[in-house]
Amino acid sequence: MDFVRSWIESSPYCRWLGVEPVEIGAESARLALPFAERNTNGDQVMHGGCAASLAALGAQAVTRAALGEESGPWQSVALQVNYLAAAKAQGVFANARLLRRGKEMCFVEVDVEGEDGRGIAHATTVVRGRSGSPATELPVSAGDHGESDPGKMGPHIGRIPFMGDRGIVVEHMTGGTSRLTMPNRKDANGDASGSVHEGAVLALLDTTGAMASWAVTGFGPYKAGTPSMQAQLLAPPPADDLVAYGRNVHRDAESFWSDAEVVGASDGRVFARGTVIYRIVT
Repeated sequence: MDFVRSWIESSPYCRWLGVEPVEIGAESARLALPFAERNTNGDQVMHGGCAASLAALGAQAVTRAALGEESGPWQSVALQVNYLAAAKAQGVFANARLLRRGKEMCFVEVDVEGEDGRGIAHATTVVRGRSGSPATELPVSAGDHGESDPGKMGPHIGRIPFMGDRGIVVEHMTGGTSRLTMPNRKDANGDASGSVHEGAVLALLDTTGAMASWAVTGFGPYKAGTPSMQAQLLAPPPADDLVAYGRNVHRDAESFWSDAEVVGASDGRVFARGTVIYRIVT
């Protein structure tokens, strides 16, 4: 399984986060992420994008090991992450387990737990090995209204350690819609292949959906968090700067459902999309 371990250890995004492969096999994998302030929201609480990244990493590690080195490139065609609790001032582990292996797809379950054994996140994923087949033509995003109003909260997002390291900028965040950008910062967001790492894409998707929800309520002294995120990658991420569009589609008291899509900045083609369920206690 050396090629899987090498992929993790040589990916700039994984090195930046501090991911350590503990065990890797064709049926299970265990990854460690020691505590680091740079992976937090600024309050010693791990950013949800780290948990989503670990889920994707664990699932891909098992899939790559199960299908073999020649089965790439790989993509998480479907991923659902349920966030169970916050990880504060402690490292976490991701334990991935193969549920079923198909010809080109693997179904993998991933549990993220704190050093104290407490459950942090639970994910179910479907990862595809493309076996060299090129991606089909991707849909072109319709974009958004073109307005640029980050509101009172938007300018502060880049000061959050995890998001600042990604280079995420909130261009718009009012009226129930959001637009965020993330540069192809190879030293902090890159995969070993030179493209943007799937984990960084999921972190951007998560943040975009959350910002669309905040764009409904506006800034305030509220408690908030992501209970769940569903994501799909239509193709492996490109080596390009990224733009993400978010739109709140429904609110029920403290619960918000926001759709988000991520496109390549150079061609506007959608390669990742999903729904973020967010909670804001006003």
